[in-house]
Amino acid sequence: MKTIDEYLALPYKMEIVPDPSEGGFTVSFPELPGCISVGETLQSAVENAEDAKKAWLKAALEDGYPILEPEAERQYSGQFKLRIPKSLHRQLFEHSRQEGISMNQYCLYLLSSNDTAHMLQRQ
Repeated sequence: MKTIDEYLALPYKMEIVPDPSEGGFTVSFPELPGCISVGETLQSAVENAEDAKKAWLKAALEDGYPILEPEAERQYSGQFKLRIPKSLHRQLFEHSRQEGISMNQYCLYLLSSNDTAHMLQRQ
């Protein structure tokens, strides 16, 4: 487990949104759920957000609440194992061979195109 200073040194993404109806700015940290602050000026909003982040992290450490690390700090190998039926394995192999590419490339294409379509449907 990291110390509060180690967490504070991590590059958490900060989202700043102007509030046209009330004035000022709202600041949040997407990777720290519920960590939100406001300020009348951009500078005060950022300063308040840093205080809110420190308080959020301190409370999470004290309560044993899980703390996500920033997306930039996470490590992904680019590999995962997936068990599929033999019939699907055969189909994927045949389709990749028809396309003249490896089965890995074909599966990557299918996953990428379907993931993109799924995200577009959600918007």
